[in-house]
Amino acid sequence: QVQLVESGGGLVQAGGSLRLSCAASGRTFSHSAMGWFRQAPGKERDFVAAITWSGKSTYYADSVKGRFTVSRDNAKSTAYLQMNRLKPEDTAVYYCAGHRRSLVTSEASLYDFWGQGTQVTVSS
Repeated sequence: QVQLVESGGGLVQAGGSLRLSCAASGRTFSHSAMGWFRQAPGKERDFVAAITWSGKSTYYADSVKGRFTVSRDNAKSTAYLQMNRLKPEDTAVYYCAGHRRSLVTSEASLYDFWGQGTQVTVSS
């Protein structure tokens, strides 16, 4: 099994940037596709971005396309989410997740393991 620990969240001004990290333990990280999700209080958990196990394919929600970049370094067992030109509506708890399917998916129910979440707050 894979355990995920997120870091890098915090408070940032609108228009600023943050980079989230997702450190993984376990031998299966390099064989797992990774995704990022976010959830604001009282709202559903929404898909943000995903990346295949090889890092060759990525997929983004329309709301973050062109502003966010997902990447991974399998040698370091770490996935990243670079967030640029942040907006107040990006404020949420951000989660990383993984699955062993051979596809990039935005469906939260298809992910098998999750991190604890990290808070991102964007001030106006």
